[in-house]
Formats: sequence, structure tokens, C-alpha cells
Amino acid sequence: MNSFTPKRTADYQPWLYASCIFALCWITALLFAGGFTTTIDAGMAFLDWPLSNGSLNPDDWIVESDMLAEHSHRLLGMIVGFLSLGLLLFTWLREERSWMRTCSRILVLVVILQGVLGGARVRFDALNTQADHNLVAQSFAVIHACGAMIVLGILVALTLGSSKLWIQRQAGLTQAVPVSLQRWGIVCTTAIFLQILVGAIMRHAKAGLAIAQFPMSQPGSLLPAYWNFDVAIHFAHRVGALILTVILLLYLSKLWANPITRKAFMFWILTILGLLFVQIYLGALTIWTVRNSYVATIHHLVGAFLLASTWGLTFLAHRRVNQKPTA
Repeated sequence: MNSFTPKRTADYQPWLYASCIFALCWITALLFAGGFTTTIDAGMAFLDWPLSNGSLNPDDWIVESDMLAEHSHRLLGMIVGFLSLGLLLFTWLREERSWMRTCSRILVLVVILQGVLGGARVRFDALNTQADHNLVAQSFAVIHACGAMIVLGILVALTLGSSKLWIQRQAGLTQAVPVSLQRWGIVCTTAIFLQILVGAIMRHAKAGLAIAQFPMSQPGSLLPAYWNFDVAIHFAHRVGALILTVILLLYLSKLWANPITRKAFMFWILTILGLLFVQIYLGALTIWTVRNSYVATIHHLVGAFLLASTWGLTFLAHRRVNQKPTA
């Protein structure tokens, strides 16, 4: 009697790649829903979790904007969870490379943790605990926001690892990327993540308009007229954006100056450059429109795209290149 043995391969598998792309589309919707929920302050539209008003399908959630935003976020989170389980099963059955199987396992664990963090944000809110402050719930919310970026990063790694570019063309590289450029990529990815962390603290502290002018903080000065926590975290986000812009431009210029990386990564370089300037404009527009809900949410989403693109480029730059022996 033959026992069932999964047929694993390290070859390109179109269905695995398509599944990863599909999951990326859904997490984009999830990130938008989460960002919009935070922007309109709808995170506590339901005081319970994991159910919403005691139901999987609460009454009138489609017609009430706060409930629509929050419940959509919860439902999209469930969908991403099921997709993550699907990727875990797919890679376990068909993927030969152990690092891909490990990434899919980590993805499921982080997605589960994300759900728990989202639930803790609700359960420990001051509306439920009757506390005189909301620091605990806000802390869970910030960690939850950063966890979403980690989920995105893992999905990007799985998508690139399952792509034909990675498997059959060695990520488009003919020679290994210099170690110095690999390190620059890690620095830039880390800097973007830290900027998103500061932005998450600012958003959940409701400090997005703590400084209501841009680019000046007050007439005739870049520095605020007074300081408190909200002003300080908002100003830190602006300073971080300036530092990040300089670092990214230096990194991209170094990639462009190297003939190998310019040829292999031209699309990525131009994409990151474009996202960077769009993100700067959206940050300014958020202030100029007095934090329009859609502008602020798209600013949050483009920040996630910028992180994903820079991480994806860094990931590709670490791809090993097998040198063909010369005759």
C-alpha cells in the first residue's frame, strides 16, 4: 500500500505565486480598512470582541459608517487569516524550500497574534475597563499597527520567493550585490518601519493635527510655539520624514550608480522614488485638508507600500547568484 507523500518541488509554481498575489491584494484592502477605522476613530464601534455586538453579522453595520469601518476591518482580518492558512497548507504540500515553509508558518503565527492584539485593543479600552486613561489600549493599537507591517513584509517575501524572477532568473542579477548596498537596504527598511511606528503613535494619540501648519510649524518658524506630548510626537514624525527622505535618496542614488543594480532593479528604484514623493505630498495634504479621512488613510497606505517596496528590493538584493563556470 502506497502512503500519501506530498510532491514538493523548488520549481516555479504559478498557483503558489498567484495565491501570494491574491493575499497581497486582500491585505491591501485590510490595511486601508484598518487605517480608515483609525482615522475616523471607529475602533470602538463595537465594545465586544471577537463578536460584534454579540454577532458575526450585527444589525445595521452596513449603514452605520463607524460600524461599517470596524466590522469590515474585522472581516478582512478573518479573510487574510484564512488565506494565510491556505498558503501554509500549499507550501507544506508542494514547496521544497524549507525557508518558504518556515515563512508561511511564521505568517500564520503573526496573523493570529494580530487578531489577539486587535481584540486586546478593544477589551482593554477605557470604555470597557473604566480606567481614567487609555494608554493600555493605545499601546495594543500601536503594536497591532506595526504587526500589520510585519505581515505585509512576510507576504512580500513569500511572493518574491515564489516568483519566476526569483526562481529562474536569479532575481535579475548577473553578479552579487555589494554588501554595502545590502546593508543600506536594511538601514532604509528599518528607518521606514520606525517612521511608521512614530506615525502609528501619533495617529492613535490623535495628534495628527497637533501642528496645524505645513511646512512651517508656526508663522515664521519651523519649531512649534509650545511643546506637549502630542506636539512632540507630531514634530518627531516630521523630522523622521526628512531624515528618511535623505537616507532613501542616498540609497537609491547608490543603486543607480552601480551598473549591476541599476539594470536589475530599475523598476524598484523608480517605484520607491515615486512612492517617496507621493508620500511627502500626502503628508502635507493631510495637514492642508485638516486631516481629510481619505487623504490621511491613503497616506498611511502609501507608507505601507513604501515599506513593502524597500523591503522587497532589499530582499532581492540578498538573493544569492550562482556563478556559471567558465569554459
